[in-house]
Amino acid sequence: MGAAGLAGAAAARTALVLPLALLWVGTTAVGTTAAGTTAAGLQPAVGSTACRPPDRRSPLPPPDLGLVAGSMGPADPMAAAPRPGAIASPAAAGSTGLGSERLATASAPVAPPPLPAADYRAQLTPSPWGWVHLRRWCVWVEPAAAGADAAAIRERTWLAAVEAALAQWQPLVRIDRSDDPEAAQVRVWRRRPPLRPGPDGRQRASHGRAQLQLLIAESGGSRWIEPRVEVWIGPGQGPLGLQATALHELGHAFGLWGHSPEPGDAMAAVPGARPVLVLSERDRASLRWLQAQPTRIGGPAPALAPAPAGGP
Repeated sequence: MGAAGLAGAAAARTALVLPLALLWVGTTAVGTTAAGTTAAGLQPAVGSTACRPPDRRSPLPPPDLGLVAGSMGPADPMAAAPRPGAIASPAAAGSTGLGSERLATASAPVAPPPLPAADYRAQLTPSPWGWVHLRRWCVWVEPAAAGADAAAIRERTWLAAVEAALAQWQPLVRIDRSDDPEAAQVRVWRRRPPLRPGPDGRQRASHGRAQLQLLIAESGGSRWIEPRVEVWIGPGQGPLGLQATALHELGHAFGLWGHSPEPGDAMAAVPGARPVLVLSERDRASLRWLQAQPTRIGGPAPALAPAPAGGP
């Protein structure tokens, strides 16, 4: 695949899709959280250790809105409730490019481009329960067949690309691996993402997607807020396209729910002509900033109000 084809494949990625159950209606994204919030590395020692699955998981209701169906739907509340100062990403807005980032017309005076910021924290958005990060993540990756046929070789090519992308995140994120998808908080699937409606109402395909759901996990009398991220990496790309897509979508999975405006970053909203296979310093700085932010994710789950009694 040529550079143009790789760029097109990377540009076709879509990103964050939060379920309807997490839409925090009537307010913007969380900047601070309620009492009980913890900072990175100080989350309460509750919940599963390593990759032991909890006894039970159930949907987490949005704050103060009561329990809502927790299925992972196609809506994107990030676009409805952006963080103040954030730039809506193409995926969040349902478009294929940043209209607000286009170059000035030839008739207008062109100012020198501003220097890139040290990170892209202003483009990141928290969940209704805080910033999405954990002290350690349990990750499952769909295995590849061991045969010598063409299909098995393609599966191993896909797996090698995903492993190379994970290796980029490994120095920054504590990752435990599991062979049980039910135990994992991040599950990486070798398949094309489900179609999504575009701004024109037509169904859109993509090479990759990450989708977040927040759950209440329970084990041994403890209840905690646990993220579950489904990551789909379509196998119909060349090795470099696969690796660039996996690097990008895993960034969402580990909490970077937003896009960088710089094409040289792994989390770029609009990729450049060449696939990005290595994290930039801006990617690293953005993740370090994220990991220092307060969150309730990974901490004790809220007590739910009992369901109202039925009528006579």
